[in-house]
Amino acid sequence: MKKLVILLLFLGFATLAQAKTNPETTLKTVIPTLKDSVVIEFGKAGRIVIMVESLADFEKLKGMNINQIIAELGVQENKGTGEITLIELQKKDGSVKEVVSVIENGAQTEVRVGRMRIFVDESGQDTRVKIGTDSNTKEIIEFNLDDKSSPDTTVKIEADSNKIENFKDDLFIDLGINNFLQDGSFPSSDQPYATKGWGSWNVGINWVGSQRLSESWRWNFGLGFQWYNFKFENRDIQAIRGRNQIAFVERTDVTGTKSKLSASYLTAMTLLEVNLGKRKDKGLVLAAGPYVGYRLGGRSKFLYEETASSREGIERINTGKYLENLRYGIRGEIGVGKEIRFYSTYDLSSLFKEGKGPALNPITFGINILLD
Repeated sequence: MKKLVILLLFLGFATLAQAKTNPETTLKTVIPTLKDSVVIEFGKAGRIVIMVESLADFEKLKGMNINQIIAELGVQENKGTGEITLIELQKKDGSVKEVVSVIENGAQTEVRVGRMRIFVDESGQDTRVKIGTDSNTKEIIEFNLDDKSSPDTTVKIEADSNKIENFKDDLFIDLGINNFLQDGSFPSSDQPYATKGWGSWNVGINWVGSQRLSESWRWNFGLGFQWYNFKFENRDIQAIRGRNQIAFVERTDVTGTKSKLSASYLTAMTLLEVNLGKRKDKGLVLAAGPYVGYRLGGRSKFLYEETASSREGIERINTGKYLENLRYGIRGEIGVGKEIRFYSTYDLSSLFKEGKGPALNPITFGINILLD
């Protein structure tokens, strides 16, 4: 089984090499009509097949020395490692470069074709084949063609645990809590726009592409949608459109049950990521970079109960004309692997246009979840 796999793989590489060397040459397969053959078996599985088509060819064969034929093939074995060199190139400076070599170690065999590595392991119940290069990128093909108890052939393909992809893209969801910073600190509770953490949600969905720069560094870039809600701590405060700016009014005619300000953005971001772990799928990951967004909408929402009848009501006001259309800031991430990470964003731009509202810089803390 092992020799069949190696033979098929080797023939495939040989054909590709021939096609690259002579791209304009038409490959032709010639299948002769066999008249007779001589089979010489040796060792456990060694076999030499000599095919002849006429009696005259057979007479010439009898005059040949089989030991001389094998010696002229130039197949060399390293007695210490068991490595057999099948093809080698001798450079002008006299150095030798191995092109194709085979190393056998019991039930395990390694075939090297240039930088390509083919590992065949028949030590277990199933035959395992690893195909890769000198780096850690490998694919594992596991199959069991020798299991006669099952009429079906089972093929399993999985990624190596140390596989490092050059480029990948994923979908992520942001779930966070928002607040404001005013002059570097959170607004005090006596301010009308002071927010309540629980209920001031940030929800986002991002497509993120990731390009490998080195073994530990990646460049991430993404595009997505972000929704921001700022729930006021004082439920009687309503954000309304004043004459020239946003106004925060305390309602005394009704009892407020919920009051908030919301905005949505189309956002683009780019981050530089470093993995500090030895296992790149489980290592500590740090990422940071800028983002920029364009506002899609903005409004305030006020829920209340009428004092006399206890009837519930809701008022929605478009406050987008006082919000900055362009937002920009810094995003940071920390986590293990990529499935779940903690993130934080800080807007360097103000939420409101200059002169249209207080100078508030939104800040967010949350978790970033990978969507499979």
